[in-house]
Amino acid sequence: MLKVLVTGAAGLIGGEVCARLVDRGVQVTALVRKTREVRGNDGDPVEGIEIVTGDVTAPLMGLDPAAHDIDIVIHCAASLEFDAPREELAAVNIEGTRNALDFSKATGAGFLHVSTAYVSGTRDGAIAEGPVPEGTWFTNNYEESKALAEAVVTNSGVPFAVARPSIVLGDFEDAAIRDFPSLCNVFRLMARGKVGTFPARENSTLNLVPLCHVAEGIARLAERFEAAQGGYFHLVTNSPTPAAELAHGVSRVDHFPDPQVVEPAAFDPAALRPAERMLLERMVATFGAYFTRDPRFDDSKFRAVTGLECPVTDSAWLDRLIAYGIERGYLPGEGRTSERRGSGAQAAA
Repeated sequence: MLKVLVTGAAGLIGGEVCARLVDRGVQVTALVRKTREVRGNDGDPVEGIEIVTGDVTAPLMGLDPAAHDIDIVIHCAASLEFDAPREELAAVNIEGTRNALDFSKATGAGFLHVSTAYVSGTRDGAIAEGPVPEGTWFTNNYEESKALAEAVVTNSGVPFAVARPSIVLGDFEDAAIRDFPSLCNVFRLMARGKVGTFPARENSTLNLVPLCHVAEGIARLAERFEAAQGGYFHLVTNSPTPAAELAHGVSRVDHFPDPQVVEPAAFDPAALRPAERMLLERMVATFGAYFTRDPRFDDSKFRAVTGLECPVTDSAWLDRLIAYGIERGYLPGEGRTSERRGSGAQAAA
């Protein structure tokens, strides 16, 4: 029986990975920091796992290696704060990875590191499944910290594989997601009429991937670790969403405002109302770089090892995501937007 320890098990990806592994008979130890509950994406507690309390910022994550019989550590724990100070991200994403590796080495376990496809940084075009090239420029401290963490993994001497999901959203079939990621707030601001202008470079894309594809991919990489060892794998879609499609998705809902898509170079925030300008400047500072790039992530190695291919993430999936957000109350239902359909600054509340 395969025996794994999952860090970040209380998180969105970690919880669903635990649920999928338990369902196929894997012995799962779930590392949590504060909560003592691990839930799958359906919100139900994951039964049949051992839950241990620890902290990746502590040596050996605060665990006694002698007390654990582990084949693979699946390292999901991370800080996802894009614009957090470097030292804060380093404590969790870099030194936390080092502590998890020390535990893995002490138990003789392999190490499946969950990173991000956006260690690609500012590069556009074809992005290979391999180490981050020297000289790569990053658009925020989060990307940089994850790239540096990958380097720690590569040089650790521990048998490893690196899983790189892109931007994780709801399941493909029903769009369900237990916790909405921070990027969804961009869509919510537009849907609520708080931001009526969307700066996005023509031909820029967002690689939005269903959670089901990511969690199943990580589970299979763990199960096929011998074949995956030493590899870097993109858990992505081959049908990336044009950045402007986020705005177009809003406009397809009758009771949502109709944002205006503008070229970032031609965008003048001074023309906006003060409240909208403040929100938009915050949004652009955190996520703006993702609306200016067009990376095309190769996933041929991932497909070869796992046999998985991401379903086509088309406009119908985006519509399901919107409908689910309305059903959950994350996005406004009819009659709850601050203004009816309009465009540009006129759509701002």
